[in-house]
Amino acid sequence: MIKAVIFDMDGVLIDAKEWHYEALNKALNLFGQNISRYDHLVTYDGLPTKKKLEMLSLENNLPKGLHQLINDIKQINTLEMAFTMCKPRFIHQRALSKLKEDGYKLGVCSNSIRQTVDIMMEKSDLQRFLDNSYSNQDVSKGKPDPEMYIKMINFFGLDPKECLIVEDNENGIKAAKASGAHLLKVETVDDVYYENIKNRINQINEGL
Repeated sequence: MIKAVIFDMDGVLIDAKEWHYEALNKALNLFGQNISRYDHLVTYDGLPTKKKLEMLSLENNLPKGLHQLINDIKQINTLEMAFTMCKPRFIHQRALSKLKEDGYKLGVCSNSIRQTVDIMMEKSDLQRFLDNSYSNQDVSKGKPDPEMYIKMINFFGLDPKECLIVEDNENGIKAAKASGAHLLKVETVDDVYYENIKNRINQINEGL
């Protein structure tokens, strides 16, 4: 029986994929670097910024000494976008509210930094429904490593098979599957609504 639902954040609860893409490229452009939209979608989607910068150093000779500065600028850019563009969405408020009423434990696991997670959950008015959240700063390895999902499952004191993870991108899906939990794959934030989640829970509980 499913007892907890764990959500990814970007692309699942917050339509912020473009924000992260634009925020990082804005920082990279200062140093003559750029990530193409194709590479963003196919290769870099869902990875922590630090991992993206490591990959750029290997592929595009980005000096490693610039990593921290670029990361800091990117995070400032992301926070500015979150403050101005992150707003409550009724379908998500309704979904989390009703799941909470149904007795499920709720959590968020994101490859974003802690400050970004907190601000986006606050601005979207979803923080009040969550039992816990983890950022990439709360673990030693971000997704696709399953560490943060395993950590959340352990926090809830549950078996992985008692948890449903909602994910949208390849790296997050790898992490979810590796954790041993059940998976609901969504394409966009519009797929994250109560009936869709509840249908998946019912399928799992019925052994389908």
